[in-house]
Amino acid sequence: MSKEPDVELVVVQNLENALAAKIETYFADVIDSQPDVLEELLRSKNSEGTRRAYRRDITDFFNRMTGQPPQCDSILEFLHLEGHKATLVVTKYRAILNEAGLSPNTINRRLAAIKSLIAFGRKLGVCNYAVDVDSIPVQSYRDTSGCTGEEFLNVIKGCDRSTLAGKRDYALLLLLWGNALRRNEISTLDLRHFDGSKGTLSILGKGKLSRVTINLPKVTVTAITDWLIARGGDMSSSRPLFTSVDFQNSGHRLTGDGIYKIVKRLFKRAGVEKHMSPHRCRHSAITAVLEKTDGNVRKAQKLSRHVKLNTLQIYDDNRNRDQLEMSELLMDGLD
Repeated sequence: MSKEPDVELVVVQNLENALAAKIETYFADVIDSQPDVLEELLRSKNSEGTRRAYRRDITDFFNRMTGQPPQCDSILEFLHLEGHKATLVVTKYRAILNEAGLSPNTINRRLAAIKSLIAFGRKLGVCNYAVDVDSIPVQSYRDTSGCTGEEFLNVIKGCDRSTLAGKRDYALLLLLWGNALRRNEISTLDLRHFDGSKGTLSILGKGKLSRVTINLPKVTVTAITDWLIARGGDMSSSRPLFTSVDFQNSGHRLTGDGIYKIVKRLFKRAGVEKHMSPHRCRHSAITAVLEKTDGNVRKAQKLSRHVKLNTLQIYDDNRNRDQLEMSELLMDGLD
């Protein structure tokens, strides 16, 4: 007699047993443990800068409303509140920030961080509400001014390229000016992201998960190459493209804060009255392109990589506002 039916019966029985097995047998530790919602939220963010901002803003909320920094238990207690009570807490927090004189942008950013925490709590099944708290109205005008193109070029030319620091700073300024890069886009660059033979750079844009390739002017390619040759040392592909050169931190990756301090120092040394930062450098470059193209926002978009043209329109509106101010100045004394 054939034994095949017995084998089939065993297979079917094994499948039935597997389907009947309780999931908790294998995932009990995961299911029974209370989730650390804040840490899970932060891990879901790709950018280190975004993680720092969320941690800072959520910590501010718990410090102000409970007198203590956020802990797993206090976060879960907040997320387990009834919806109307949670809305009341966040509304009071909004009023506290407003009375403290914080800017609308700062208040709105902190409210957004709290709402993100709540939304993530809903995803994890530890929260069943959403707070309906309005943001603070923000004026559409924002200061997108930087320095003039002439001032910027003078600062670039002022770099002492006979020194290692001067070679690095020269290359940094060219990226800030010629490609309008953000400081985090520069600080996250490794050697493998620079292709001198093709004249390209692979950058991780704001809020992006994958890198995009941009083209570099020849002068920038030469400047980066000169900096790397002068720096020497370990040239493995995972090494940072830009590093510190001071005695204490030599060879370590140049952080966004480090780039900010370099920019501030160079422009102050050159006598530029405007308080300059890497982002104001970006503003300066975008405004200069709009000036040279007679307000062509689409060409400016190619440089800035802004997704929305409306953002570039703000730059152009502010540029025209400066023009009107100068025109009025010329008319001083006339009726």
